[in-house]
Amino acid sequence: MKSALKKCRPVAGRSALPLAIFLMVIALGDVVVGQTGPLPSWNDGPSKQAIVKFVEAVTTQGGPQFVAPAERIAVFDNDGTLWSEQPMYFQGLFAFDRVKALAPKHPEWKTRQPFKGILEKDMKAVAAAGEKGLLEVVAATHAGMTTDEFAQAVKDWVGKAKHPRFQRGYTELVFQPMLELLAYLRANGFKTYIVSGGGIEFMRVFAEEVYGIPPEQVVGSVGETKLEMRAGKPVLVKLPKINLVDDKAGKPVGINRFIGRRPILAFGNSDGDHQMLQWTAAGDGARFMGIVRHTDGEREWAYDRQSSIGRLDKALDEATQKGWTIVDMKQEWKVIYPFQK
Repeated sequence: MKSALKKCRPVAGRSALPLAIFLMVIALGDVVVGQTGPLPSWNDGPSKQAIVKFVEAVTTQGGPQFVAPAERIAVFDNDGTLWSEQPMYFQGLFAFDRVKALAPKHPEWKTRQPFKGILEKDMKAVAAAGEKGLLEVVAATHAGMTTDEFAQAVKDWVGKAKHPRFQRGYTELVFQPMLELLAYLRANGFKTYIVSGGGIEFMRVFAEEVYGIPPEQVVGSVGETKLEMRAGKPVLVKLPKINLVDDKAGKPVGINRFIGRRPILAFGNSDGDHQMLQWTAAGDGARFMGIVRHTDGEREWAYDRQSSIGRLDKALDEATQKGWTIVDMKQEWKVIYPFQK
């Protein structure tokens, strides 16, 4: 208010602003500030109120729940929490496109599942192969590349691939309310991390540009690599072996290995995030556990307990019992994607 008063003082040689108009300008200014406050794409419902209350509590110097900036660690799942994950995890769709591109060099894939199912667009056969089959696909399509070659392949795919329903690039299918939450937390001294079952090198390609999260703050599933000399230069080559599956019980392991601090805030959307939420809740002091619940079949998708992708069952039960924040997308988000603004 003092700065506003200073700006509105009469200037020599000019008439003073009439008092009534001055007061109207200040009032309108307050309205604009209210509209552009934290989390503008969130309705003023229970989730937004809980988030703001928590952030204010842990950032109030001298308050009973104050948390030093170094300890303000916030972790977010990616698939289904920061961007969509239907009809298949987006890295899976990337791997499927790689199968199609590499198929001429692998005639055996025409009769070998789940490669056969991918080539014939038989998603039932692909689903029947389960997690083991998906890991086999990832290993077959990612291994042998240098890390630089892989990053370029991801960058090229992200730049041209289109989602089958929305016909937009996959990085356009990020959740506008969650982008605002990331920014709000960082503005209040939090360090934001992705902790996802997705491949760490896959997400690092776009995480900084899309989410404002630098590569060193991305935690994900990790494949083995080895150093080789190619054309007289050292390169890292991806191997068909998995070092860490950063999902379910693997998430607290990944947090401990790569971050080294227990988070005070965690957001997920599925049972794959359950242990990460439990790990966060088990710490001392103020804690915030949030779940994005997909309830909007019109603007996005509606699914939870029965879904084969992003199933939310046991984590939903515990969240309900323990009072964790459950975000109802349909009721609490004004928009889902940035292009809907």
